[in-house]
Amino acid sequence: MKQTQASGYIYALLAFSIFAAQDAISKHLGELYSPVFIAMIRYWWFGAFAIIWAMRSSGGLKAVASTSRPFLQIARGLLLAGQIITAILSFATVGLAHSQAIFSAAPLVVAVLSVPLLGEHVGWRRWTAICIGFIGVMIILKPEGGALESDLLIPVLNVLGLAVYGVLTRLANRTDSSMTSFFYTGVVGAVAMTLIGPFFWSSPTLADWGFIAIICITGMTSHFCLIKSYETLDAVLVQPLSYLQLVFASLIGMFLFGEVIRANVVLGSVIVVCAGLFTIWREAMARRSARMGST
Repeated sequence: MKQTQASGYIYALLAFSIFAAQDAISKHLGELYSPVFIAMIRYWWFGAFAIIWAMRSSGGLKAVASTSRPFLQIARGLLLAGQIITAILSFATVGLAHSQAIFSAAPLVVAVLSVPLLGEHVGWRRWTAICIGFIGVMIILKPEGGALESDLLIPVLNVLGLAVYGVLTRLANRTDSSMTSFFYTGVVGAVAMTLIGPFFWSSPTLADWGFIAIICITGMTSHFCLIKSYETLDAVLVQPLSYLQLVFASLIGMFLFGEVIRANVVLGSVIVVCAGLFTIWREAMARRSARMGST
């Protein structure tokens, strides 16, 4: 393995490990304060980080902020802000392990939405994997009497929002650089949260202000590591590692918060992760074949 690839994997592992730690702190804070308030503080740091990063990039702030699809970029930023709020709420009400198990279905939903929204072709193998993955989701949800527990609708809504965000990001990447998309994600979210966040203002304890500071710092660190990993690794190599966040979050949920992971959640998660990995692999193969066919 080349040294650059090795460093890419290290950055990716650090990113998803830090994301899991953020989830744990978000669960603690979400049980005490409004998720909107927590998201606002996080986005103030995130937005500042995005602006500083843009200023230091090639071409500077003006070049990074230049986009031919401003409404698309704004929509992405708003969607991710909403997704962060629902994620914090889900951790606090449903739990880390259960929430992450449901979140792991996002790549499957992205694959489905990519057909009508991006005009991509999904073959029968991927459709089969997607259907199997959705069976795994139903095993995780385990609806009693045909109806879902009301709390589980929160992570389900989160998955839908995250999937639409992922599709819009792919669409934006056709014309804009990843740095431009990152910039609008941070700035748009910061502006949106600043407009509504003060209505949910709380007065955290000194200790909780410390946790808020940690989650803000780790937020910048995790995004930095993820960006660095994509500089040396293809997305198809990074995406499978994202499922480690499910493992890390489950361990944290069990040992720090005393969460009990039921058998249906474990079984469903295994099915969803396997289906997701196969879907990612098949998509990479399809793109490689398309590139080879065009040369």
